[in-house]
Amino acid sequence: MAYILNLETATTNCSVSVAKKGKILAIKEHDTPNYSHSEQLHLFIEEVLKEAALVLADIDAIAVSMGPGSYTGLRIGVSAAKGLCFSLDVPLIAIETLKSMASQAKGEAFDFIIPLLDARRMEVYSKVFDTNLDEVRATKAEIIDEGSFSEYITKGKVLLLGSGAAKCQDVLPGAPIDYRLEVVPSAKEMAQLSFEKYQKNEVEDVAYFEPYYLKDFMIQTKKKA
Repeated sequence: MAYILNLETATTNCSVSVAKKGKILAIKEHDTPNYSHSEQLHLFIEEVLKEAALVLADIDAIAVSMGPGSYTGLRIGVSAAKGLCFSLDVPLIAIETLKSMASQAKGEAFDFIIPLLDARRMEVYSKVFDTNLDEVRATKAEIIDEGSFSEYITKGKVLLLGSGAAKCQDVLPGAPIDYRLEVVPSAKEMAQLSFEKYQKNEVEDVAYFEPYYLKDFMIQTKKKA
């Protein structure tokens, strides 16, 4: 039947959906800056399964947002996904967080769709897609400055979306860019992407899979007096 449980915890939005052949049966999500994923994730899983009149034994695969994003958020999502895969003996599917975001504008009248996640200071995680979600430029961490994305702005219509796009508004005033600052990664968009991977058997090794942090996680410690 291809029932897939989708888990999105890469950012402030804790989001869970269950879908059949890429079509959403139930979704539950809550976007809060408090990062309450550890308290909400398993509760949301129970709620979407109940709403869809399913039990865990009905699930054929688990999909998880792979990053980049919050270190803690990614760990919570991947740990939960791995645990479910092991216990249910089902495959693990990894979905690019930025591609999931970009899919919210797929097919619209933009030449370039650029999802951006806020990192530190003026830094963002970003990737460039065309309107069909084909990769134009790979994911990277970058500092936003006056020249950011100029090569795309001069070639066509550009959409910047996500939490990192606000930094561009401040640095690129007057540039011919469309913005959607409210966009967050969601398990809603994961449904079709995970089903496509399921059909192609593009699955991960559950034992060795790790989230895509992009940068090494740095623990900040207080300086000694």
